[in-house]
Amino acid sequence: MVNEKNSTDRAPGSAIKIPRPYKLAWGITGAGDLMTEIFEAMKDLKKNGNFKITAVLSKAAVKVVKAYRLWNTLPTIADKILVEKDANTPFIVGALQTRKFDALLVAPTTGNSVAKIAHGIADTLITNAVAMTTRTKTQVFILPVEKEGNEVNTTLPDGSKLELFTRDLDAQNTAKLRKIKGISVLDAPQDIKKFIVSR
Repeated sequence: MVNEKNSTDRAPGSAIKIPRPYKLAWGITGAGDLMTEIFEAMKDLKKNGNFKITAVLSKAAVKVVKAYRLWNTLPTIADKILVEKDANTPFIVGALQTRKFDALLVAPTTGNSVAKIAHGIADTLITNAVAMTTRTKTQVFILPVEKEGNEVNTTLPDGSKLELFTRDLDAQNTAKLRKIKGISVLDAPQDIKKFIVSR
């Protein structure tokens, strides 16, 4: 558990053991679907647990987060914010591979990013981070917005709803993602807390 409390049963004069924070790299891609719900889940995670979160945004994610008016909320969740310049900059991969982080979470994950990950393409900061991290023991959690047989009622930036359908091709890519060693696929924003805290 990452939320472990200190024990008060200790020998007199012994040092208090302060648990280190769970270090989480949070990758954000440019998917509007579930963006608001994921931010709420991340706020809850940060508020109720001992987490140090580094947000890693794709170039498209910056535009989408701003469109959903969540840019000013991001610093209340993330201790550090990194924005993609190219597939290796900022160099988050090194920290992930050397276990400076306990896990990598990508949420939301666009159908485009899922397709790249499922087919071994690593030409963006986040897809490269996933590819390199799965070569280590660091856990990778991915929350795709395109799911098998899924009809989506997504919330637009103005608060209105839009009904979308998952293409067969995107559903197949998500199914492939589930079979990749080292990746745990999350199905809903509420799974973020359930899966990460239980690890």
